[in-house]
Amino acid sequence: MTYPVNTQSLAVEGLGISYGKRAIITNLSTAPFAPGSVSALVGPNAAGKTTLLRGLAGLLRAQGAVRLGKTELLSLSSPEYSGIVGYMPQSLPQRVALTVYEAMLTALKTSRRAGSATDIRRTAMATLERLGIADLAMRGLDELSGGQRQLASLAQAIARAPAVLLLDEPTSALDLAHQHRVMGTVRQIAHERGTICIVVLHDIALACRWCERVVVLSKGAIAADGTPEAAVTPQMLATVYGVDARVERCSRGFVQVMVDATL
Repeated sequence: MTYPVNTQSLAVEGLGISYGKRAIITNLSTAPFAPGSVSALVGPNAAGKTTLLRGLAGLLRAQGAVRLGKTELLSLSSPEYSGIVGYMPQSLPQRVALTVYEAMLTALKTSRRAGSATDIRRTAMATLERLGIADLAMRGLDELSGGQRQLASLAQAIARAPAVLLLDEPTSALDLAHQHRVMGTVRQIAHERGTICIVVLHDIALACRWCERVVVLSKGAIAADGTPEAAVTPQMLATVYGVDARVERCSRGFVQVMVDATL
């Protein structure tokens, strides 16, 4: 399957998301997310990260503007929206009576870029191989461990080749090697396809290692936004996370956070 390359930025302006009468996100705006970029969305528990991601995915009613190029996404129908924006939840539904391979075929057949049956089968296996889980193809989703299910869910999201890929804690159930393999694959795909990837992460070190941009959320608002060096600072960590921490570069130039105490 040939993947189109996205060349348009994603703009978020004046976004508001509520649960009933309780506002979680209010008048949130960001600098545009560039094509081919990977951005981390970090912050403490209950900061609004998943709510924001679900709003951007079109799964929660939102006010404001979310534009890809000149296309206003919030005005699209659900099928149109899901053809442009892909979303990986924190976990797959339980008791799904499909194999990993069957789930991949289903995801691809409902994609706007489905292609021929041969293309679909080839893409399904190529994606599983890229994530190192081809050996799970004939395993039932309900037989997998939490980490394996997470990888299977990521494979479905990647295979559909959306212009915008939203990942909610894609590494939370993975061991150290798989965490870095997943983030490295996400970055490769973003660069190859021009995909705009926004990833919710709890591990700040992982975010600084693999993401060009870090957006820090606190109480439903943006507390910092920029490169890892600009966004992750001792002052931010004290204010947002309540920790006394040092931020230093390792010998390879990556940002490292060392917590000395809680405040």
